[in-house]
Amino acid sequence: MFFDLPVTTQEAKRNYVRFRRFLLEDGYDMLQFSVYCRIVNGEDAVSKHLERLAHNLPPQGSVRFLQVTDRQYARMKLLVGGRTRQEKKVPACQMLLF
Repeated sequence: MFFDLPVTTQEAKRNYVRFRRFLLEDGYDMLQFSVYCRIVNGEDAVSKHLERLAHNLPPQGSVRFLQVTDRQYARMKLLVGGRTRQEKKVPACQMLLF
């Protein structure tokens, strides 16, 4: 899941904080700034979390959803930096929801 939200006004900042807090409370992990991922098990779970995401969208900005398989995720190349703590804990043999 990728997002770019405006933070130009106090209300926009509140919407950003609410959305980010929802993501963290719903089990998403920050992969990079404004890029969050969540591990799910099967298509039913993908649908459930996509629906939950849709119900918590902020009124403005850009939010994108990308579903990748465990195999696709495992092939991702890390060019600079290191793996996050969460990536080290979870094996790449599970499906991820971005």
